Amino acid sequence: MLHTKKIRKDFPILNVKVHGKNLVYLDNAATTQKPKQVIGTVKDFYEKYNANIHRSIHELGEKSTAAYEEAHKKVADFINADFEEIIFTKGTTESLNLLAYSLSDKIKPGDEIVLTQMEHHSNLVPWQQIAIKNKAKLKFIEIDKNGLLKKESIKKNITKKTKIVSVTHISNVLGTVNDVDEICRIAHENDALFIVDAAQSIQHIPVDVKKINCDFLAFSGHKMLGPTGIGVLYGKKELLQNLNPFNYGGEMIKEVTFENSKWNDLPWKFEAGTPNIAGGIGLGAAIDYINKVGMKNIMAHDKILTEYAIETLSKIKEVEIYGPKAEKRTSVIAFNVKGAHAHDTASILDTEGVAVRAGHHCAMPLSNILGITSSARASFYLYNTKQEIDKLAEGIKKVIKVFG
Repeated sequence: MLHTKKIRKDFPILNVKVHGKNLVYLDNAATTQKPKQVIGTVKDFYEKYNANIHRSIHELGEKSTAAYEEAHKKVADFINADFEEIIFTKGTTESLNLLAYSLSDKIKPGDEIVLTQMEHHSNLVPWQQIAIKNKAKLKFIEIDKNGLLKKESIKKNITKKTKIVSVTHISNVLGTVNDVDEICRIAHENDALFIVDAAQSIQHIPVDVKKINCDFLAFSGHKMLGPTGIGVLYGKKELLQNLNPFNYGGEMIKEVTFENSKWNDLPWKFEAGTPNIAGGIGLGAAIDYINKVGMKNIMAHDKILTEYAIETLSKIKEVEIYGPKAEKRTSVIAFNVKGAHAHDTASILDTEGVAVRAGHHCAMPLSNILGITSSARASFYLYNTKQEIDKLAEGIKKVIKVFG
C-alpha cells in the first residue's frame, strides 16, 4: 500500500490554492505533476553540468553525456528492452508520427492498416494520412456497449492484407485496458507489425515489451512524473536498423560526403540535433521515483481509487459514466452530468479547486460513437486520495444544483 501522505509531500504543486481552495488535481491523464526529486534533477543539470552531449571532451560535456545515456538505460530496464532500442522523442505524438513516416514506404495500394475505435488522434491521424496518401485501407476494431473491444472484430479486421496494427494499451477516455498480448499474437499470425500506444499505461501498469512481443511502443514522459517535451519510441533492434530516419542533421550521422551520408548507430540514428537533454535526464529521475514507490503499489492504489470513484459517482443519478466496470479499466473516468455541458461542469468544479479535463479528449470519433460531443474526465494517480474523490462528488452536486 502507498503512504499517500508521505508521497504528497514530494509534490510542491499540491500545496497550491485554487480560488482559495486546496488544489484537487484530477487531470493526470493529461499530465502528471512532478515530484521535487525530478524538479531537483532538472535544476541540477542546468546549474551544475549543462553541456551538449556526444561532442565535448570537457568534464561538463562528459557528465552530461553519461547522464543522458544512463537515462536511456533506465527506460530500457523499465520496459525490459535493450539500450539500442530506446529512442528519445518529444512525446508519444512524435514517436507515432516518426513511425508513420518511416514505415510509409512499406505501405502499398490495397494494403490494410488496423486501429481501434478508441484511438487518440495521435494514433489515428498519422495512419489515416498514410492510408490516404498510399491508397491503403484503414480499418477499425469495434467496441461494444461496455467500451470493450469486440473479440470477433479483432479477428475479422486483422487479415493477411494487414501490414500494421496500432492499438492503444489503455483508452484515455474509457479507461479500458486492452489485451495487447492477444492482439499482438493475432497481428503476428498475419505477418503484420504491431504497435502499442502506451501513453496511458506506462505509468499505471507494468509494461514488458518482450512479454507483449510488440514491434514498437510509444509513450510520453510527462504522463509518468517526468518533464514535458520528452518521450520514448521503443522498437525491435532489427526493425529500427531497417527504418529510414525521421530527421536528418547533426548527431544522427556517421559519415557525410558531398554525395551521400551514412547513418549513426542506434539509437542516435533517430535523434538528430541537440536533444532535450534535461528532459531525458529528468525522465530518468521520474523512473527512479516510480521504481522506488513500486509499480505493484501504484497498481493497487489505482484499483482502490478507481473502484471508490465508480462507486461514489454511480450513486449520483444525474451522472453518466462511460466505459467498462472498474475491474476492466484503470483510473480514467469520463462522465457527464445530465443537463450540463462538460465545459460548464469543469468550470464549476474549478471554482471548488477540483481540476478535471473537459472536451472530446482528442478522440472525436469515439465521442461520436458514444453519442456525445464532449465529456468531463477525472483521472487519478499515486498522490490522489479518497477524500479528493469525495470533493469531486461534492463539486458535481453543486453542478446539479446550478443546472438541475
